[in-house]
Amino acid sequence: MKFSYKFSNLLGTVYREGNLLFSSDGNSVISPVGNRITIYDLKNNKSSTLPIESRYNYTALDLSPNGCTLIAVNEEGEAHMISLISQTVVHKYRFKQKVNAVKFSPDGKHFAVCKENNVFVFKAPGPLTGQYNSFAMERVFHGAYDETTCLDWSFDSKILAVGSKDMSTKLYSLDKYRNFKVYTLGSHTDVIVGCFFEKNNLDITTISRNGQACVWECSVESSGLIPLDEPPKKKNRKNNDLEEDDVDTTKIVEKTETEISTALTEIKIDEETESDKKSKLYYKRLARHYLADEVRKDNRDAVLTAAAYHKETKILVTGFSTGAFFIHELPEVNLIHSLSISDQVISAISLNHTGDWIAVGCGGLGQLLVWEWQSETYVMKQQGHSNNMSCLSYSTDGQLLATGGEDGKLKLWNVYSGFCFVTFNEHASAITAVTFSGNRKFVVSASLDGTVRAYDVVRYRNFRTLTTPRPVQLACVAVDSSGEFIAAGGQDVFEIFLWSVKMGRLLEILAGHEGPVASVAFSPSVTSTTLASVSWDKTLRIWNAIEKGSAHESIELTADGLCVAFKPDSQEVAVATLDGQISLFNVHTSSQISSIEGRNDLGSGKSDTNLIGAKKVLQAKAFTSICYSADGQCLLAGGQSKNVCIYNVKEGVLIKKFEITQNRSFDAVDDFINRRKLTEFGNVALVEEREEKEGGNVALRLPGVRKGDMAARSHKPEVRVFSLQFSPTGQAWAAATTEGLLIYSLSVGLIFDPWGLQLGVTPASVREAISNKDHVNALMMAMKINESNLIQETIEQIPYNDVELTISNLSEQYLDRLLLIIANLLDNSRHLEYYLLWAENLLTLHGPKVKSQQNMPALLSLQKSLNRKYEQLSKLCDFNKYTMQYISKLGTISSKKETNMDISVSNEDNNDSDSDENLFNSDVEL
Repeated sequence: MKFSYKFSNLLGTVYREGNLLFSSDGNSVISPVGNRITIYDLKNNKSSTLPIESRYNYTALDLSPNGCTLIAVNEEGEAHMISLISQTVVHKYRFKQKVNAVKFSPDGKHFAVCKENNVFVFKAPGPLTGQYNSFAMERVFHGAYDETTCLDWSFDSKILAVGSKDMSTKLYSLDKYRNFKVYTLGSHTDVIVGCFFEKNNLDITTISRNGQACVWECSVESSGLIPLDEPPKKKNRKNNDLEEDDVDTTKIVEKTETEISTALTEIKIDEETESDKKSKLYYKRLARHYLADEVRKDNRDAVLTAAAYHKETKILVTGFSTGAFFIHELPEVNLIHSLSISDQVISAISLNHTGDWIAVGCGGLGQLLVWEWQSETYVMKQQGHSNNMSCLSYSTDGQLLATGGEDGKLKLWNVYSGFCFVTFNEHASAITAVTFSGNRKFVVSASLDGTVRAYDVVRYRNFRTLTTPRPVQLACVAVDSSGEFIAAGGQDVFEIFLWSVKMGRLLEILAGHEGPVASVAFSPSVTSTTLASVSWDKTLRIWNAIEKGSAHESIELTADGLCVAFKPDSQEVAVATLDGQISLFNVHTSSQISSIEGRNDLGSGKSDTNLIGAKKVLQAKAFTSICYSADGQCLLAGGQSKNVCIYNVKEGVLIKKFEITQNRSFDAVDDFINRRKLTEFGNVALVEEREEKEGGNVALRLPGVRKGDMAARSHKPEVRVFSLQFSPTGQAWAAATTEGLLIYSLSVGLIFDPWGLQLGVTPASVREAISNKDHVNALMMAMKINESNLIQETIEQIPYNDVELTISNLSEQYLDRLLLIIANLLDNSRHLEYYLLWAENLLTLHGPKVKSQQNMPALLSLQKSLNRKYEQLSKLCDFNKYTMQYISKLGTISSKKETNMDISVSNEDNNDSDSDENLFNSDVEL
């Protein structure tokens, strides 16, 4: 289907909370991103988000030893067992309380979960256990006196160590052993953060929140554990002593039956006590170290927040609340390396299977980095916007995305890899608007600091800073199609400012609006410099400032204008207003074409603290961002809601609605308040909650503050769509939301969507036409069936000598689809030269027909594929070129060395021969 857009990737947010994981091969990092899970492939430099969404944020993860099963638990205690092969949720289980840690056993047969002061051990499904019920509980341990925080398995999966807030670590055995009971390891004065077994023994290291590390030595190896059902070992006695099996019957006959039983019992008890004494298990504390001493020199309040241990290399990594992390070698606790990455708390630390890479996550900044500690280099360093992402813009070829945030940073993202490759932080205040130039050479941003900045996308520098005669908070910005003029609208001064990019000078100040200028847009036509602007004064104004200066056409709106967008053919403009309507106007005649009533499509999204009903809430909703599709037939709209709507422009009807999130960790997701939160005293969310030390979880906000009171102890943001845009290729659209930057793309190949299908058009008839050398008919039938594999098979069966003849016989209606097909195959196939030949002949033979506006998305898709292939091959060619230059230079140097050595050897031979002659002559003289 044309609108079968599916969630594709999540950008802009790399880490929120919870623990980090490395994949079984050590090349990928698994990170919880809110209620989704993102996998960062460090080897191929690509990120992908699993198509799985939870109702709340994920807080605890663990991966099975074989790397196939992932267990993820959200903050409400709902556990998801996820298959990484099919990327689906296999099973769900409700713990009904927050889970602090989950851990698979090394043999993959069990996994343990910490909840409250309990530890639950489940059988892991699979062929190892023969159990296929996903959550089959096997053991429950209730030993802790406070909430459990961390756990670890011994190397043989027999013993489980569990740390707790009661400042102790308890050891439990999965099976029952005669010489093992529940052991408690103390010596700490704060909450246990981590407990780690050694590789081939039961020695253990425990770490607490105040930085204390205790090293414990076990008296018995794991092989010395005696199962409860094993018969006791016989005790070696002297020959004159009586054994249990060979009792002297002559003496026993004289005794009574009571004396016999008493004697045998005493012998048995004596044997058991002796054997238990030999294999008795106990722990001895070898040392106690204080890891936080170095950090507390600068900050007395620093605490240890995260720890990870690599058993093979005995490397311990600890992270602190100051943003510093330390690497120690156990059991001596020798400091190897230290690094400070930020001023925020380190929330999670993980090591890969070789111990070379350390993944560190900071929840406060949304930062995720992978550090190679031996070479002291970053493998990956990503950070999202520390505050809301307020605006976005696609580049003209759809390869890049620019985002601006309320933290004053402008970030550029690669859509294909999902990584941010450059961050600009020149703005001193929140960025309100961002847009790319038509030639993709620079990107422009407007900010509340009163400046418009232009950034070079090639050299990554701020080459223009445009200011106003007096300080103005700029709310919107636009660049014309030629890239020569920039327009920005004021928020507190109701004027539009026009600059020249080349000169860097202010050309014109367009006055006329009587309220804050909400949005401006240039005409996409190359021959026109028409500018449209909307304001809170309920007017739409059409300007032609380059030719006529401040002369303009004013159009009255039904309510305050919030956003304006031009149609790609520049003949029509759409305006979103505060009453939830989208009005369409003709630019030349200034007449209204149609109107779309979209308020009911937004959904109420009632907040927990709202005191009014859903109907009243709905009256305050409106679209704040609109965008035309690449072909101009549809309109994408989003705003103060979790819903994004696609409308048909001509009919004015809703085609499809997308729900961007189901995350109940955000506010205003549900349309109605849950009745469980309503009591006889009112809404529970209106009750101010406080934790220890008069802090924590104050849910109330300041009255009238929509973005949340930043001084509140807990901040629950509302779901919003701040900005959205269609990709110029028409294959995807992006939305900047509270959750991050969401990418939705067409699900190719999943849906059977034929085009002009007829009765005799079947895959068999296509293959028959191929065998009969009827390439034109075979290609047309394959395109009607619209199956990507069949189309690729048909195209690759055509000889390269017949490509030009085949394309020349195609009718005009197939051009647009064939361009898209060639662009997609260029992106994914290895037959580069063959498909380049198709693209060249297609554009050469049908060039005049392809120039129309409706073929623009296909042309942009082709340009995007060619640019991406060029970038990939240029890196490879440069690497090969420099490698060959190095090898040739190395060969030249080695050949020079060889010639020099030959010359020196020949000189030595000549000297030796000269000395021999002199010696001979001296002998003759003698």
